Amino acid sequence: MLLAKIEELDGYTHVVLQQFPKAERHLLCAEIRASINAIQRLTVVAWKRYHKKTTLQELDVEVEVLRAWIRKSLRLKYITPHRYAVWAEHVGQVGRMVGGWIRSVKAA
Repeated sequence: MLLAKIEELDGYTHVVLQQFPKAERHLLCAEIRASINAIQRLTVVAWKRYHKKTTLQELDVEVEVLRAWIRKSLRLKYITPHRYAVWAEHVGQVGRMVGGWIRSVKAA
């Protein structure tokens, strides 16, 4: 379920990043793409590991880093407030799922 949400986020991100200014495609866009790729990788790593706590903490940090990049995109006016709201909701869903996963691991 989490991987499906991350794929939805990745798809939406791809559409949004195509509308960024050309000058930012190799800077901010690359950072956002790298962050999404790290989130996908850490999700798979956490899913496969027996001891998940540190990997899940890294995943949680990476979600926050992505949120910061998206806020920067809004601040620089590369995206509209509506697009920001939709994008932030996608990231928020992923963040809530990661938070739930972390709580379930701590409870076990």
